[in-house]
Amino acid sequence: MGKLPSNSLEQIPLDLGHRTALGRDDFLVTPNNHDAVAWIDLWPDWPAPCLVLYGPVASGKTHLGAVWAERSSAVCVKASDINEDFIHDVADMKHHIIIEDADSLIGNIVGEKGLFHLYNIFKEEQHSMLLTLNEPPVRRAFALPDLASRLRAAPSVAIREPDEHLIEALLVKLFSDRQIRVSAETLHYILPRIERSFEAVRDLVERADQQAMIEKRSITIPLLRGIINGDDFTQEL
Repeated sequence: MGKLPSNSLEQIPLDLGHRTALGRDDFLVTPNNHDAVAWIDLWPDWPAPCLVLYGPVASGKTHLGAVWAERSSAVCVKASDINEDFIHDVADMKHHIIIEDADSLIGNIVGEKGLFHLYNIFKEEQHSMLLTLNEPPVRRAFALPDLASRLRAAPSVAIREPDEHLIEALLVKLFSDRQIRVSAETLHYILPRIERSFEAVRDLVERADQQAMIEKRSITIPLLRGIINGDDFTQEL
């Protein structure tokens, strides 16, 4: 059995550029994610060894995974490390696990075989795993029929695209994570002009923060107008 790489199992990582709030109280519970939160709260009474949490990029899967990790003492396993040899080292750790961004395993026969054996080991040893995907297993083309049947039968729960109220709450939270306060007027300017997606909100906050630091100024409507309109700020530097 190969030695477990020191960087293969790790606690849920936090962004290094700013302090991200990942506690249970910091997670915004809305109709878009209520079912997902309910499943996390249901643990350890899951009906299967695996829960599949799916949703678009930046929808909060990592945050909700961190909530579960704190509750279950789970560790995060890199999807790229999953194979038939590595899974025995994972099982020997006697931890519940999270496999984030597991999309890369679907259709990859080596990865699927590793995940299939890991599923069976966890079922026998009564451990739990949380698998995050962008789409549910029923929409994915598997290379291994046995894995497909297990994951499609496992409980799967979605985090859906946000409505306007959640977009506003996300803006407040993401700016707050960066210790930035924005006015109600600024938020009201953003809301009708931003794409209704988690990724768009995250990208806007990151770009606004970066540009404000470059220009050594507050985040204002004129600054946001330039970002939303796609202005080339490099011409001003």
